[in-house]
Amino acid sequence: MKKIILSLLAAGLSGTALLHAAEPVKLDQPDLERGAPIMKALSDRQSIRSFSEKMLSQKDLSDLLWAANGINRQESGKRTAPSAMNRQDVKIYVCTKDASYLYDHKAHAMVPVSDGDARPADAPICLVLVTDTAEPWAAMDAGIVSQNISLFCSGTGLATYPRASMNKEALAKALKLASPQPPMLCHPVGYKK
Repeated sequence: MKKIILSLLAAGLSGTALLHAAEPVKLDQPDLERGAPIMKALSDRQSIRSFSEKMLSQKDLSDLLWAANGINRQESGKRTAPSAMNRQDVKIYVCTKDASYLYDHKAHAMVPVSDGDARPADAPICLVLVTDTAEPWAAMDAGIVSQNISLFCSGTGLATYPRASMNKEALAKALKLASPQPPMLCHPVGYKK
């Protein structure tokens, strides 16, 4: 089984067998030379709500998750997104049509959470930002991670838009969230149609 998963990883995330993997999915190292300069990414940033049905490649998903809230300073464990009092309370759930995963920033991997389609929007991938606190700063922390996602997508030609409308009760159940772990934002992501 492990050999099958590894061959699917080499081919990208388009194989459905991978989406039901019982083991975490190790992601590629981020490509730190990738994408447009920040001013160009800001200039091009827009909300795109129409997606190709094509699943994101492993490379695109790997770089996207790292850019969103991965570790950018190994020696200290600090992340690409700042947070209030360095609480690092934002968790990223990756929802596909077949399964949902939790992004493990320390291992740069996706940990299986549940089978089934929990996507709150029609896109190949939906990133759901969940906080571990009900404190007032949680929305700000989620907004910072959301902006990282938007800028990465803008700078690499991916389509996305942030949204807060979603069935939070259904998501909490599908993602096995505990209280207080409110879903704050969702980013549908895909290739432009």
